[in-house]
Amino acid sequence: MESINSKKIAEIVHSPSAVVDVDIKNIVTDSRKAHKTSMFIALKGDKFDGHEFVKSVIEQGCPLAMVERLLPNVPAVRQLVVADCLEAYGRIGRYIRENFQGKVIGLTGSAGKTTTKEEIKFLLSKFCDVYATEANHNNHIGVPETLCNMSYSAQYAVLEMGMSAKGEISKLTSFVRPDIAIVTNVYPMHIEFFENFKGIAEAKAEIFEGLKKGGTAIINGDTNYADLLVRKADDVGAKVVLFGANNMPKVSPLDEGCHVEAKIGKKKVKFDLSEAGEHHVYNALCALTVADVLGFDVEKAAAYLKDFGALSGRGKKIKLKLQSGGVYTLIDDSYSGQPEAMKFAIENLKNMNAHGGRKIAVLGKMAELGELSLQKHIEVGQAVREAGIDIVIGVCPEMKDMLNQLKPEQKSYYFENKDGLDEFLLNKLLQNNDIVLIKGARYSSKLYQVAESLIRLGEQV
Repeated sequence: MESINSKKIAEIVHSPSAVVDVDIKNIVTDSRKAHKTSMFIALKGDKFDGHEFVKSVIEQGCPLAMVERLLPNVPAVRQLVVADCLEAYGRIGRYIRENFQGKVIGLTGSAGKTTTKEEIKFLLSKFCDVYATEANHNNHIGVPETLCNMSYSAQYAVLEMGMSAKGEISKLTSFVRPDIAIVTNVYPMHIEFFENFKGIAEAKAEIFEGLKKGGTAIINGDTNYADLLVRKADDVGAKVVLFGANNMPKVSPLDEGCHVEAKIGKKKVKFDLSEAGEHHVYNALCALTVADVLGFDVEKAAAYLKDFGALSGRGKKIKLKLQSGGVYTLIDDSYSGQPEAMKFAIENLKNMNAHGGRKIAVLGKMAELGELSLQKHIEVGQAVREAGIDIVIGVCPEMKDMLNQLKPEQKSYYFENKDGLDEFLLNKLLQNNDIVLIKGARYSSKLYQVAESLIRLGEQV
């Protein structure tokens, strides 16, 4: 973070507080990370209230705390009082963004946001200094944090924005103010919080509201409600650039990954990807489109793509030794369980060469689907059936409907929750050359803990 004087912060957030004159070099919401040049923001959550930690952080040397009420046991000059700490956090982020001299790329979508963000960062970093959202810090707290930590030395910043309700992207994009706004895809994720599927597309389109004048909207032209997204971008006067089928991609399988030929802008490019699957191709097309819009050499950029691999929890392949001898491949796709992403993962598993081993899918419940939950779990079961996966394990009650779709010859198991699943896989099921996919809603199925356990207990090859 660039240093900001405490008096200036008070001005930015419209606080009347007469605070100590000190230069703030980082802003924290975790009291454990506060130090002598920090400002601690006392955010309130469902299970905590940062105001409870203000006294201790000040006593430990933190010079300033942002609060929503003046605390009697803390010197008043150490308290910056605002009406809403979260809103004030965003205002500071917006101030830092407004002083950033580089270009900002804002990105949203229903699935694959973090992977696409990392791929864009990976490509652009081959040409210049790039700052990007850390991990998936893309919500109402993560975006202000990302903005406040922005490096002024970077030429480009790639910021991810997520949402689960109408209006959330609108708020975030008002802070981010992107020069380029991207929508990667629209799927029925979080649909229980919306009146209909169209509402999700409209919520994603809110990203265009924050576009700087003369900005560019990069849109997946093949996704659901692409026409709505284009119309919303047109409404704000954005230059619209599509990626997808209009790139005329030709995809050929490789032993590992795939070979792609596509048209990006006015150039035809050929490149290899380390991962196979339609969604990986779309991610690459999006990243190359960004590089082209920014004026970079897309042929050079395309050549780098072979070195970009799947992220942990998002399809990363890990070869692990079995205690009984032999090795197996873990596909750690345990971060999320969105229905379309679930189908992509199953299709990828289908197309992999198991070299005599078996293909095993460990699938956890999919969350926030509302009235569509039953239908979507059945659809995933149908996809597994058609893919001919050898062994299927369903985790959580919702997955019983998925398991009921399988063919008789497909062996299946059911677990009420993730407890004991790692032990079952390691001691009773996995054999040499097996490939096991683990995927499900992160916080509902908690299958990421199973993947972590397998990695911890196994020796990587």
